[in-house]
Amino acid sequence: MGKPLIHQRRGKGSPAFRAPSTRFKVEVGYRPLDKTGLLRGEVVEFIDNPAHTALLMRVAYEDGTQSIIPAPEGIFIGDTVYYGETAPLSLGNTLPLKSIPEGFPVYNIETRVGDGGSLVRASGGVAYVSSKEGDVVYVKLPSKQVRKFNANCRATIGNISGGGRTDKPLMKAGAAHYKNRIARNKWWPRVRGVHMNAVDHPYGGKQHHGAKTKKGKGAPPGQHVGSFGARRTGRRKR
Repeated sequence: MGKPLIHQRRGKGSPAFRAPSTRFKVEVGYRPLDKTGLLRGEVVEFIDNPAHTALLMRVAYEDGTQSIIPAPEGIFIGDTVYYGETAPLSLGNTLPLKSIPEGFPVYNIETRVGDGGSLVRASGGVAYVSSKEGDVVYVKLPSKQVRKFNANCRATIGNISGGGRTDKPLMKAGAAHYKNRIARNKWWPRVRGVHMNAVDHPYGGKQHHGAKTKKGKGAPPGQHVGSFGARRTGRRKR
């Protein structure tokens, strides 16, 4: 009798596969949405958090509130940043997308007004305001996809610090272990199904490797490989 695949065990959310949130230092997001006008803030601290690939910055505003967001490339402790619709168009300032001209680099974009930022948060990430159409703003994401947002969604000007992080080689397996398993409790190392025993995976064992190319959308997680939920297969006719 077989046993649950690793994919299926992970899906249950057992402690063995959960992210170590107790070791994460802070939560990242903009200040709560309010009717406050232009606010001046100061970068008071940089934070290296295991949950984020980018360096974080703590911003203290003049009304006594604070927020923690990814730090842009080129900012320093003690620099002044602004928050609000009329904020200057300079590095580290947070504005609604409707106030940012086309072609400006932005990051930490909200997908829903007031959610604190959820897109373009990884190190070195940057998106660009593409065009505007009424209450909709089109933004070109790092994936080259152009996505539309509510014009009141907030974003920060600049590109996130830590670019080129993946260019440095890990050099040894131990570095990859600490990066994946220890810091974030990712599934590491990832073993291919064909190298497992037959009891561990449908593709395991020494014979009869592989399976049909196309998989149905209702297939269990261990079979989500190949043409998963494909509308069509085979060579496309010219």
